[in-house]
Amino acid sequence: MKRATSDGNGSAGHFPAPSQAAGLVVVGVSAGGLEALKRVLGGLEAGFPLPVVIVQHRRSDSDSLLTRLLSNWSGLPVSEAEEKEPPLAGHAYLAPANYHLLIETDGCFSLTVDEPELFARPSINALFVTASDYWGPRLIAVVLTGANADGSLGVQRVKARGGRVVVQDPGEAEFPVMPSAAIAAIGIGAVDYIARLAEIPGILAHLAVAS
Repeated sequence: MKRATSDGNGSAGHFPAPSQAAGLVVVGVSAGGLEALKRVLGGLEAGFPLPVVIVQHRRSDSDSLLTRLLSNWSGLPVSEAEEKEPPLAGHAYLAPANYHLLIETDGCFSLTVDEPELFARPSINALFVTASDYWGPRLIAVVLTGANADGSLGVQRVKARGGRVVVQDPGEAEFPVMPSAAIAAIGIGAVDYIARLAEIPGILAHLAVAS
């Protein structure tokens, strides 16, 4: 596990070179997520070389307000994921309310209305597991603030497939249950980075670059 260091301006410091070029970023977030996503997406520059796919727990009847807000704050275009859509580099995608968002065997999105997992639909675990099965060691999984343990099974699969895991520092998180559970699920030594929100965009930019 590496704790990120900052240069004082919110930029991540020195990191070891990634062993393999990343292909996709998946983000899981729940309670407290609006501010967390604002800071992470707002810190990614236009032209970020990977797709960013987000599961944010929200009410089943939520409208498009979250997508519009994130679009205003992000340097990347933000849209809700659509069935059979391939994720494009430099774009951020949000799981639609009341649908699980999966990565299919062809790398495209799939939306399902299977039973909620840990009372959540969309499920972070469902995205992380299916994304890791497709992307393997080229996947980066990010766990942010949240009030339940969704994502814990997902990070176990990510690590089993050789992917990388970045977790928000629970001491900073508005709701520390989710990041703490992710760390406990794989052990602190298996977490690639535990970082503050201001440091996460720099870590992602680093991991997105081929060695």
